Amino acid sequence: MVAYAIAGTIRFDIENDVLGVFQGREIRLKDIWPSDDEIDRVAKAAVKPEQFRAVYEPMFTIQADNGAKEKHCTTGAQSTYIRRPPYWEGALAGERTLRGMRPLAILPDNITTDHLSPSNAIMMDSAAGEYLHKMGLPEEDFNSYATHRGDHLTAQRATFANPKLFNEMVVDNNGKVRQGSLARVEPEGKTMRMWEAIETYMERKQPLIIIAGADYGQGSSRDWAAKGVRLAGVEAIVAEGFERIHRTNLIGMGVLPLEFLPGTTRLTLGLDGTETYDVIGTRKPGAELMLHIYRQTGARTEVPVSCRLDTAEEVSIYEAGGVLQRFAQDFLAKNSEQKELEAQV
Repeated sequence: MVAYAIAGTIRFDIENDVLGVFQGREIRLKDIWPSDDEIDRVAKAAVKPEQFRAVYEPMFTIQADNGAKEKHCTTGAQSTYIRRPPYWEGALAGERTLRGMRPLAILPDNITTDHLSPSNAIMMDSAAGEYLHKMGLPEEDFNSYATHRGDHLTAQRATFANPKLFNEMVVDNNGKVRQGSLARVEPEGKTMRMWEAIETYMERKQPLIIIAGADYGQGSSRDWAAKGVRLAGVEAIVAEGFERIHRTNLIGMGVLPLEFLPGTTRLTLGLDGTETYDVIGTRKPGAELMLHIYRQTGARTEVPVSCRLDTAEEVSIYEAGGVLQRFAQDFLAKNSEQKELEAQV
């Protein structure tokens, strides 16, 4: 790094090209690079064992603390960092019919995991910021969404909380899509903050669907990008294409990935978010299912979609409700078999 800085460019051969000229002499990296002996001499002269002892020995010294005690809860009902997640109940419990779903969002191409679940600093005026404030956490301790991922009540509020989001269901008076963490609750047609819309639908136990363009879920793999939408009540996502790892994460949370066939998009179908959706058919690897779209006018459109459960194992995980539920079923089945064997003996 230092050598490149001296050269003032990275467009040169760092080992052989001339870094500079001093008194007519060409200076190359080997001329300024210290030898192992030089480094050892400097380290021996400057780095002393007592420096480390002074820092680390007090860390492990047992001392009686008779000072004032400050109650600080890191887990349990008042924690904003660690809380038991509701992966066994709530939105993840009960039979999933894939019927009567309403769209939470209609999204363009290239939706990233950062759109789905940002990890940046939490602002006071965000849904998560308001929640942390109510929990008594001072704003300077809000930290980031990523650090609160162990508390689903904070992390859920990060779902689609990216201010750069374009939900095509939310338009201004000129028909232009508004930017922001916004949603439109149907059938009222009321626009509100995304988290408030999610809360509204959760209270109604309304199953949800997301319609999207190409490359849905691209970017870095982020577990909450799948957890957040599932806990919001999203049953299925229909997109023109999925990022490979995110598709797997969705299945692991029990969300059904469906893919439009070539030539069909949210735009060709003229979707505006007032519709309700059913998914019809038997879920098998690569099966063609039917997406029934019921429009506000009473018309019904039937659209073939590809089931992106690509293997029998993925079908098994999805049908169980996700990886945790599948693990629990396998565990209970194995224990039951073991008890039967013990009883026979």
